[in-house]
Amino acid sequence: MARLLFWKALFGLAAFDTLHLGQSFRRLHKYVSRWSLREKTPSDDPVQRVCQAVNYACVLYPKRVLCLQRSVVTTCLLRACGVPAQMIVGAQILPFKAHAWTEVNGVPVNEPRDVRKTYEVLDRW
Repeated sequence: MARLLFWKALFGLAAFDTLHLGQSFRRLHKYVSRWSLREKTPSDDPVQRVCQAVNYACVLYPKRVLCLQRSVVTTCLLRACGVPAQMIVGAQILPFKAHAWTEVNGVPVNEPRDVRKTYEVLDRW
């Protein structure tokens, strides 16, 4: 199962680039918002397994993976595993920085736990 998740994560990173999802925020929002939660009982610790698969895929991906791409893939894979994940987009005013991450039950995954102290949440998908 870990290998399958890794290949799905790698495919997701490539699909993000191929579909040019990072070029249109509206299109990206629609894509993630429509990704439905699969109705199945999650197996043992799917959050950790998905995060680990995404981490490995990011290391082997031939291009630099940014937070937006990583959070889209993580959120969609978690939902496909039956985990109610949300993608969060936030910003810091001074100096201006934006960031995207994934949360499960209000807790950031694959991120420092204090990510919300740095970034003000702008939107949840």
